[in-house]
Amino acid sequence: MGIGRIVTPPRPLFLSAVAVCAALALSAARAAAQVDTRWPQHSMDRPQPPGVDPGPYVRNDARPADAIVLFDGRDLSEWRDDNGGPAPWIVKDGYFEVKPRSGMIHTAQAFGDVQLHIEWSAPTPPTGEGQERGNSGVFLQGMYEVQILDSYHNVTYADGHAGAVFGQYPPRVNPTRPPGQWNVYDIVFRHPRFDANGKVTAPARITVFFNGVLVQDDVPLTGPTAYRQRPPYTVTPDALPLALQDHSYPVRFRNIWIRQLSSQER
Repeated sequence: MGIGRIVTPPRPLFLSAVAVCAALALSAARAAAQVDTRWPQHSMDRPQPPGVDPGPYVRNDARPADAIVLFDGRDLSEWRDDNGGPAPWIVKDGYFEVKPRSGMIHTAQAFGDVQLHIEWSAPTPPTGEGQERGNSGVFLQGMYEVQILDSYHNVTYADGHAGAVFGQYPPRVNPTRPPGQWNVYDIVFRHPRFDANGKVTAPARITVFFNGVLVQDDVPLTGPTAYRQRPPYTVTPDALPLALQDHSYPVRFRNIWIRQLSSQER
């Protein structure tokens, strides 16, 4: 607090017991949060996430003082293509847009544990249905995907909706705004931990607020994102670039910033 050391009296025994019980309950809740295997991956039989109206988009360009700005509305100098060259996506009017079939782009910097803010807008007028409508993705460390999709009045498999941890966790609800309007993701990501022998000591975890609505609550990931499979973890560096997906749809992005979080024991 910046005012010197504060000495507090010992807590009563019953408070310590309450604290222990709370810690155990939190641990149990986290342990219980696992991928639901009652449905095959990408099953159309799985219930659709219920729709929730998040309210109108309110533009807010404020950001924390320690945020690293990844897109300031002017250029893609913080981004690269798959070969390390300049990102080829299209910049105009304060946003940038996927250049279809040009490939994914990734940040020039590498990141570990982060808080990420990113805004996106699906193409309008909408075309196609299911996964063929406004598809893209945010890839934490280039391998753990939070799905981007025009999920407004669009039926697809539950673990592929906007706000899903693709192929692992459907969003709790569907708060997608109509095509052409801006959607907002606020993501907290903790990278996986490995011991000296390459064993996973803590899986990657993701929390996602979608248009201000909690859709992923500190969920543990089974491993990297893949279509119709769940590959295991392999040892990776603690810090890797963030990536955005080119899925051949002109999805738009704006107001992207990221905060590096201090490591924490898990």
